[in-house]
Amino acid sequence: MLVDDAANTWGTIGGGCVEAEVRRRAHALMSERGTGILQFSLDHDDGGDDGLICGGTIHLIVAPLPNPDELDAIADDVKHRRSTSIEFAVQDEHSTGQRYTLDLPPRDRLYIAGAGYVGQALARLAIGLEFEVTMFDDREDMLERFAHPEAKKVSGDIAGALKAADIDDRTYCVIVTRGHRHDEQALGAVIQRGARYIGMIGSKRKVQVIFDDLRAMGLDDAALEAVVAPIGIDIGSVTVDEIALSIAAQLVKVRRSDSIELVKGPFALASSDPGGSVARP
Repeated sequence: MLVDDAANTWGTIGGGCVEAEVRRRAHALMSERGTGILQFSLDHDDGGDDGLICGGTIHLIVAPLPNPDELDAIADDVKHRRSTSIEFAVQDEHSTGQRYTLDLPPRDRLYIAGAGYVGQALARLAIGLEFEVTMFDDREDMLERFAHPEAKKVSGDIAGALKAADIDDRTYCVIVTRGHRHDEQALGAVIQRGARYIGMIGSKRKVQVIFDDLRAMGLDDAALEAVVAPIGIDIGSVTVDEIALSIAAQLVKVRRSDSIELVKGPFALASSDPGGSVARP
């Protein structure tokens, strides 16, 4: 969560009374050009009238952002999907100085093959879930008229465009084109290329027909078993938005199945480190 010199905030650490107190104390530290580590116990004794009964303890680092040049370099890394990190120097009355690292891995990338109703609804949800969304369709007018404004758009042959697209272990591929032939070609274009997730919409019969075709082309069962089809978590979905919700939920479930430690530290703060005495907000 970012707190500026006017006590405005961007992002959240969970809301409620803890966040309000963090905002207040972070702003006070900034005003004194200081840093610190805040601690909150989530029990009946803290939280005022609202109460905090979740249990456990929260430790929060309050520190200034790096200088503008460093931030520009980090922003460029994020833009180009390079792993990067932010260093924070912290000093309080209980320590001689500590350093923490916030790792920023490449943003999860979602390729949606098909700009029809389900693809459009999924894009809306996925962008809110912080996926970098690209939509593929051979109907340029569909992309221009209905694709989410924050989604990247690739028009032309769907399978050809997917073959040319970069795919890595942070890439999710969802195939929801308008027909069996396009689905099969799109699946053939992304399978066995290291994607984190591949899912294809369709009935069990349709999926079986496509899988049989791909087996005849030389794909083995192990490759096909990695494809989620039919797609989505079973929530009894019927409408377009419900189907999109079931798919989005499955993407989040896969994403959160990996336990990734993004904050590392504390490390000893060398006396020569910039901000080793008092970091400048």
